Amino acid sequence: MSHNPEQIRSFIAIELPQNVQHGLGQLRSELERAEHPFVKWVNTENIHVTLKFLGNIPFKQVEEIAKAIEEASKRIPPFHLEISGLGAFPNINRPRVIWVGIRGEMNNLQKLQQNIDSALAPFGFAKEERPFIPHLTLARIKEGASSAERKSIGELLISARFEISYYIGVETISLMRSQLTPEGAIYTCQFLARLKA
Repeated sequence: MSHNPEQIRSFIAIELPQNVQHGLGQLRSELERAEHPFVKWVNTENIHVTLKFLGNIPFKQVEEIAKAIEEASKRIPPFHLEISGLGAFPNINRPRVIWVGIRGEMNNLQKLQQNIDSALAPFGFAKEERPFIPHLTLARIKEGASSAERKSIGELLISARFEISYYIGVETISLMRSQLTPEGAIYTCQFLARLKA
């Protein structure tokens, strides 16, 4: 993969506090005991609520994008989210992605996502066509998994039950940089926008 220093791979996200990362790490350890060879776990330090994936953006455009994100955050007051519950896309019997659910002040979260979508449209970023389903990706199932293997992963999720709830006060959103390395992705925050009504 050629590395272009003039572009950065980026996305907009809500970062999680350390206690939530720690809780997700414990959940992952519990699920990992089953040793499913087809499950690729996400590094728990990298788990976040994605608001919009931007892909490669010109380095010189970062400042303008940051201003647009700041503008989009201004009309939203800080709000609370609750993290709990395990699930899978497209469903629990044929999992491709294992996720942890998000509840709470969803109207503010949806509005924030829509504001960001609108603010970035002038830069040529297409608006999301699919409905926004906020979630935390815990793992992905590798392509080669058989339907029996997928079913057994689904059964593990049903039996595991993630019943602890974590509350997050959302006060900022981050423009993140993603650097892909052989050891996995490294995420660094490029800009932090504060929510304010």
